[in-house]
Amino acid sequence: MTRIAIIGGHGKVALHLSTLLAEEGHAVTSFIRNPDHAADVAETGATPSVLDVENSTTAALADALQGHDAVVWSAGAGGGNPDRTYAVDRDAAIRSMDAAGQAGVNRYVMVSYLGARKDHGVPADHGFFAYAEAKAAADEYLRSTGLAWTILGPGGLTDKPGTGMIAVDPDPAGERATSRSNTAIVAAAVLDLPQTAGKTIEFCDGSLPVAAALESLS
Repeated sequence: MTRIAIIGGHGKVALHLSTLLAEEGHAVTSFIRNPDHAADVAETGATPSVLDVENSTTAALADALQGHDAVVWSAGAGGGNPDRTYAVDRDAAIRSMDAAGQAGVNRYVMVSYLGARKDHGVPADHGFFAYAEAKAAADEYLRSTGLAWTILGPGGLTDKPGTGMIAVDPDPAGERATSRSNTAIVAAAVLDLPQTAGKTIEFCDGSLPVAAALESLS
């Protein structure tokens, strides 16, 4: 059994992920901002812990991560407010990476999105711009750390049932929908695969079992 921390534990991907990890016998701590969400998290088998990552120092985050074997960042500001998007999706994410290093938690999985990069091409006057900028900065910073990182880039998220079947490096011109459940399945899988460290894995719903798809990246 390993101890896994999920930051952003009440998000839909995170709730799927904590359910999967708990079923696999892992001890999961799900960090949430709103204490009213604790019951939803506990139902998945995870232990809820209230932590406002937006306003937490690196030291406070490091204290929270002590004793864990891996951390999954699945938090987000939710869009709509550029300042808060930068504060959470970039600044707090980066603090969590520094905190993981300070706490000795070497394994770090970032839930990003398909197409996240510095040259994302989103116009500055577009509502998605702040998120694209924030995620690009956080991903780039993660790659510069000494952590055993994996960045996940799912396509447009849906609430369709998870099939456990994906396509990696999907055609930009093709269908790129990705169920949140499948995203969680991929996150759980990479935590068990040390060889996925140092890789950015872009994917969407497809026809290849997750295990086979991830093996094809080796």
